[in-house]
Amino acid sequence: MEVRIGVRDVGREVTFESAQTPAAVRQAVTEALSAESKVLELEDEKGQTIIVPTATVAYVEIGVQEKGRVGFGSH
Repeated sequence: MEVRIGVRDVGREVTFESAQTPAAVRQAVTEALSAESKVLELEDEKGQTIIVPTATVAYVEIGVQEKGRVGFGSH
């Protein structure tokens, strides 16, 4: 699933693929932004940690989890 984080005063988004469920990402974002936490911390599908200061988070887009594709169709 793709996650995009908009950062204030930065022209590019932080974009990565996550193996976490959309609900788990939503919970982590909600907890980081509503608590006194200074950072939003997520993990990508390779196990790397992405840390963004909560004061700079403009938005977070959480993609839908893709189901495994079968066949040779193109999109």
